Amino acid sequence: MSRRVDKPFLFATGTLVVCGLLIFTSAALGQLARDGASFTSVAVSQLLLGFVCGSIALLFFMHLDYKILKRYSPYIFGFALFLTLLTFVPGIGLSLKGASRWIVIGGFSVQPEEVLKLATVLFLAAIYSARAKTIHTLKGGILPMVLITGSVAGILLAQPNTAGVIIIGMASAAMLFAAGGRITHLLGLAAVGVIAIIIAAFTYPHVASRIQIYLNHSDPQGAGYQVEQSLIAIGSGGFTGRGFGQSIEKFSYLPEPIGDSIFAVVGEEFGFIGSSLLVLLFVLFAILGLRIAARAPDLFGGLLVVGLVILIVGQSFFNIASSLALVPLIGVPLIFVSHGGTALALALAEVGIILSVSRHMRHD
Repeated sequence: MSRRVDKPFLFATGTLVVCGLLIFTSAALGQLARDGASFTSVAVSQLLLGFVCGSIALLFFMHLDYKILKRYSPYIFGFALFLTLLTFVPGIGLSLKGASRWIVIGGFSVQPEEVLKLATVLFLAAIYSARAKTIHTLKGGILPMVLITGSVAGILLAQPNTAGVIIIGMASAAMLFAAGGRITHLLGLAAVGVIAIIIAAFTYPHVASRIQIYLNHSDPQGAGYQVEQSLIAIGSGGFTGRGFGQSIEKFSYLPEPIGDSIFAVVGEEFGFIGSSLLVLLFVLFAILGLRIAARAPDLFGGLLVVGLVILIVGQSFFNIASSLALVPLIGVPLIFVSHGGTALALALAEVGIILSVSRHMRHD
């Protein structure tokens, strides 16, 4: 058993973080041109809450024995549910653009959803590893997932936050598959998921609008404006891009250049080559992370790493795919790159947990 962290995985993460901060800085120039005070706010949030606090969390969890987390997983999950419910409390919760997804702590807006994602993966990893012998049964495998992710989905859909439900569902299904769950059960869950999305399309107008835009490429001057401008920005970057900091779209045309549309800034400034390299970095992150999962000393560690890797990479690929109009726009961050201090801090904490597992992994 090794006591040293997996250096290739740490290097891949460090490269993503450095590239992410550079890309964020460039994209934020558009924010500076529009509103200097707003730029200061997002920069402080990204650097102080995201990078600094996240780096401290990474170091803490990296040196903490990950097996301790299994014992406290029910309490961490309960606390995460409590934090998420606070988004509905007047005076504590913060609503933006019709969604109640934030709470205000010490002048900073925090998104409890990111804590809830980590807590759900942690709790499921603990349950699945304890039920390894019955994971192929409905009671041992599917039932815990339905109960836990169902309770999480109920809260997130009330915000409303369909994107969070999709990401948590993906991570939960991947963990169940890795634990030995039956394919037929997973296919059944996938069918239920499709039905749930259809129901959500009829229940939430913004979901129906995004699906309609994706299928028909409609309303380029209205609801489809963001996707249209993302494609224009990426297309104008060509093969090599305009150059670092030289994006035109981020100053006036591109909505959310530091958020949902930040990959469009990457495409415009770094072109096909730079965009492809960023995608390959996430692929490398996933491969190295799953290698750690495969060599984990116990089932809990392996499942925990699988869930965390899917959380990070799944969100990121959804963000990239939505900028390219390959999937409907669902509003998830490009991890390590997009604005979101909470998302960056929690992603770095999750990397710390993965590195903790790597300190104990087997070398065949």
